[in-house]
Amino acid sequence: MTLSILQSAHRIVVKVGSSLVTNEGNGLDRQVLGGWARQISRLKQMGKEVVLVSSGAVAEGMQRLGWETRPVALYELQAAAAVGQMDLARAYADCFSEYQLLTAQILLTHDDLSSRKRYLNARSTILTLLNLDIVPVINENDTVVSDEIRFGDNDNLAALVANLVVAEVLVILTDQEGLFTNDPRKYADAKMISEISVSDPHIGAMAGGAGSSIGRGGMQSKVMAARRAARSGAHTVIASGRVDNVLVRLANGETIGTSLLADVPVKVARKLWLADQLQVRGSVVLDDGASRALLSGGKSLLPIGVVEVRGNFERGEAVSCLNADGREIARGLINYGARESRKIMRQPTSRIETILGYVGEYELIHRDNLVIL
Repeated sequence: MTLSILQSAHRIVVKVGSSLVTNEGNGLDRQVLGGWARQISRLKQMGKEVVLVSSGAVAEGMQRLGWETRPVALYELQAAAAVGQMDLARAYADCFSEYQLLTAQILLTHDDLSSRKRYLNARSTILTLLNLDIVPVINENDTVVSDEIRFGDNDNLAALVANLVVAEVLVILTDQEGLFTNDPRKYADAKMISEISVSDPHIGAMAGGAGSSIGRGGMQSKVMAARRAARSGAHTVIASGRVDNVLVRLANGETIGTSLLADVPVKVARKLWLADQLQVRGSVVLDDGASRALLSGGKSLLPIGVVEVRGNFERGEAVSCLNADGREIARGLINYGARESRKIMRQPTSRIETILGYVGEYELIHRDNLVIL
């Protein structure tokens, strides 16, 4: 199954942990980072879009500050992250430049993705970077988070990013080979699982304990991340980042590590989420042309096709799309609040900037954030 997962995937989120970017905890290993850049450049040559979620800022900051053990105090972690993030971003930029690729640094907190408005902002930015053939390098914004909004580890962050960009596959690279029937450090008869459903009731018991002294996540964290990624239909592969050329080999169909399979495809999962799990905050009434474009053309909803805006909603909230008879034909995440939507309805996209003074998006609702009912 790994063959079809990686070979057919167009958009992939790759997560590398602290132990895979640092030299035994002694700061960043530039040679290793260069290896990830080389492999990701190869994946891009194969026609794949790649988002990289990378740890390493705190470990690099600790090395710069001369700290031998990971601090417990939140403010010390934030200080280490602030120091290390500068080098992490610069190191990736240098490594990818050798393959004529640009990178972009994106720092996220849980709060960014729980806010519908910031969710859309983050999604639009990352998708724009991918369209520009730029590699987004994402990390938790350790310098500003508090205990309440902390991801806890970048496994969870990577899963949320997979949900955000609607990736088909999340690849979690670690210093472990994959998921075993038991903790291989304690049980000699433990066998590695090559493939399992994320909904398998035994999967939680199979996940082991803590991770390395540098990172924060163990196998339990990775299984939880796989389950979260599966909510948007993404499969997850957990594999050892120590395996030579692991990303390219996975993309070429080799069975490496453990594949945790989502129960529903990406498109179906997203439609279920849009249709059933979001509270509708308002509605827009469409003319016949816009209704036809949505129902049969697979198009985005443009302002010119809207004849009425109902309710009081904010950017990023779910709204219903009604036809001229008042029947709900679609539902989606809107790119403008109700006030702005009323100003630009019945107007061509070329007039948005003139009317509002800015252009957030050219679509009122993008087709990727729209489900036909």
